[in-house]
Amino acid sequence: MAELLRSYLGDQWVTPTDEGLELLDASTSQPVARWSNEPVDVAAAYDYARTVGGPALRRMTFTERAAILKQLATYLNDRRESDYYPLSFATGATLFDSKFDVDGGIGVLFAYSSKGRRELPDSTVYLDGPVEQASKDGSFVAQHIYTPKHGLALFINAFNFPVWGMLEKFAPAFLAGIPVVVKPAEQTAYLTAKVFADMVESQLLPPGAISLVCAAPDGLLDHLTGQDVVSFTGSADTARQLRQHPVVIRESVKFTAEADSLNCAILGPDAVAGEPEFDLFIRELTREITVKAGQKCTAIRRAFVPSGQVEPVIEALTAKLSKVVVGDPRVEGTTMGALATLEQREQLAANLEKLATDTDVVIGGLDSPAAKALPDTGAFVAPTVLRARNATADSVHTVEPFGPVATLIGYQGTDEVVELAARGEGSLAGSVYSYDPDFVREVVLGAAAHHGRMLVVDRDDARSSTGHGSPLPMLVHGGPGRAGGGEELGGIRGVLHFMQRTAVQGSPRALAAVTGRWVPGAPTVTEDEHPFRKHLEDLAIGQVLFTDSHTVTAEDIDSFVALTGDSFYAHTDPEAAARNPLFGGIVAHGYYVISRVAGLFVEPSSGPVLANYGLDNLRFITPVKVGDSIRAQLTCKEKKARQTEDYGEVRWDLIVRNQDDELVATYDVLTLVAKRAS
Repeated sequence: MAELLRSYLGDQWVTPTDEGLELLDASTSQPVARWSNEPVDVAAAYDYARTVGGPALRRMTFTERAAILKQLATYLNDRRESDYYPLSFATGATLFDSKFDVDGGIGVLFAYSSKGRRELPDSTVYLDGPVEQASKDGSFVAQHIYTPKHGLALFINAFNFPVWGMLEKFAPAFLAGIPVVVKPAEQTAYLTAKVFADMVESQLLPPGAISLVCAAPDGLLDHLTGQDVVSFTGSADTARQLRQHPVVIRESVKFTAEADSLNCAILGPDAVAGEPEFDLFIRELTREITVKAGQKCTAIRRAFVPSGQVEPVIEALTAKLSKVVVGDPRVEGTTMGALATLEQREQLAANLEKLATDTDVVIGGLDSPAAKALPDTGAFVAPTVLRARNATADSVHTVEPFGPVATLIGYQGTDEVVELAARGEGSLAGSVYSYDPDFVREVVLGAAAHHGRMLVVDRDDARSSTGHGSPLPMLVHGGPGRAGGGEELGGIRGVLHFMQRTAVQGSPRALAAVTGRWVPGAPTVTEDEHPFRKHLEDLAIGQVLFTDSHTVTAEDIDSFVALTGDSFYAHTDPEAAARNPLFGGIVAHGYYVISRVAGLFVEPSSGPVLANYGLDNLRFITPVKVGDSIRAQLTCKEKKARQTEDYGEVRWDLIVRNQDDELVATYDVLTLVAKRAS
């Protein structure tokens, strides 16, 4: 008898006592696993996640959590071929499909680890925007901060991406510092459960950080609070039902949905047969029909084609799709697998019947010779292309055939195709195939409000483009309206989704204490030893250095002109400079000022400071003229240790003033500073 899937709650595996429902291989209809209909104690599991997992995660910095993500990704990556691909075949996925799911999910872990290490502070607090001055004298300031919610993230996932669907949600949530509870779709839960079990086995995650519910969903939403986040992937109808749950409404539970949508691809009028963009359109549409047997929430469902190009498109698609080999993905030569379940095939058939009132089958179909030749052991379907009889027919813009099906829709002009794209009432992705910049601009700007992501494919980017249906970790995944109205991924945006933004007001001293970052006006530390002589661990936030002053001469300016070749009139032509309303005479180069200031604060001998690697937020405020004196205040503003290096990053606040105490320039200096030898 097939193995009964277990839940993982409170850091314990929970084995059901019922026989459960058999989950069948998509190609052979043989049992793969069993899914329990026995409810689990969700309330206790949630309490454990909040009281054990939450505090453990919040004690860690972004940098520490990012390092764990990289270790976890490496651990799972080593098990792809031996453990995950063979099990993925049972879902109907080919090897290419399996890599799309498995490798894609693990890739998100790597991507968020990298982003966490590069873009987030070595802290538990994320700062949003600059310090806001709330008083004239600077004694009352404000800062927006993000901190982890004190709840959990509940992931209700779809069947089509059992690995990617879990990991693309887990990575930003874990990096944010919030425990997660995974509820996979039962049809393919055996693959999710295998990867999840390896996450547990890795022993990389703190207690309470992850939970798995492989059981009846009874009470799944009943015990949520306003500190929790729900992330749902699935049908638009189910998303609406969950969003209207009494607890979700009463507690104002943060809810995001990524739902099925009628995504579109648009062939430009210039992309006629023989042009590169025409061929790219045919290639991409073929791929979107066949990858994962069309079971992708981002798959192309509506293909808009200039009316005069419909027949050439059908001809080209026929040639491409005739080469597709449908069958068991374990059999060599198979290029498209099965739908996940027989039930999915029945649902697809029902939707094709609805579409039949407004479309004609031009390629494939359930009753075609190609379809009848398919094995009857699994949920196989032939690639199918429909042609809309009327571009504005409701069914082609409202009925989604979740499988290897796309509908060709002819259009007359740019305005019409933009209006037709909007009839999907919200999509995850849209793509445009054209080399005409005017057409591309009009379509993208006209359709962007109805899409979460838009891709332009042309001869210039074709070799590097990731394709219509591939969400990327650094880009938002989601869409308005029917697509769910939510966002996932999007780089650091995805992390902040699981955090609370709070406006903190107070004195500079209080704000520095809360944020761990020095704020102008906060206390400083003055020591005899130059701060550049200190290792990373020994530098105190707020340690300050006041430099000597330097009086700028005409010879200084002339020498800088000769050295750099920057002979802009404000530095070389007294009459022209005098007419400049900003300067009223010869002024020193801004870059001379910051170069000379560097000479004032640098400690020249060999020491812990390894390199200056950049300047941020540079602003020149008061011009410097001959005879003016400049001096600087250098303050240690923020530190960030690099987990895998023997050095870290230090951000210094640099203020340049003149002899009248006027601000000349402000900027941040970024240095790499060695750690103490262990």
